[in-house]
Amino acid sequence: MGVAEMRMLRWLCGNTRKYRVRNEYIREKVGVTPIENKLRENRLRWFGHIQRRRVDAPVRKSDMITISGKRRGRGRPKLSWIDVIKDMHVMNVTEHIALDWAEWRPRIHVADPK
Repeated sequence: MGVAEMRMLRWLCGNTRKYRVRNEYIREKVGVTPIENKLRENRLRWFGHIQRRRVDAPVRKSDMITISGKRRGRGRPKLSWIDVIKDMHVMNVTEHIALDWAEWRPRIHVADPK
């Protein structure tokens, strides 16, 4: 959820930044899913899209690339695509389920709380 969306939710609740109300409380009050869950859903949706592509498709080849001999910069190392997708176990899904869109989509969908 971006800054504009949070501003809209704050405005909807009658709050401003002056009141120092945390974003989590505003999302809970309005009934919006936490951003972490929506980001996970989007990552897994993209993963399923890639898995259903042909093996020789350029997008499938890009996840196999490893650059060796290149010195990394300072700070925390970048995560590989496989490391990012490790959160499949949170949603109780496996790679072979991604091949069936009709089964994959409902299992990764995160609904807003009622």
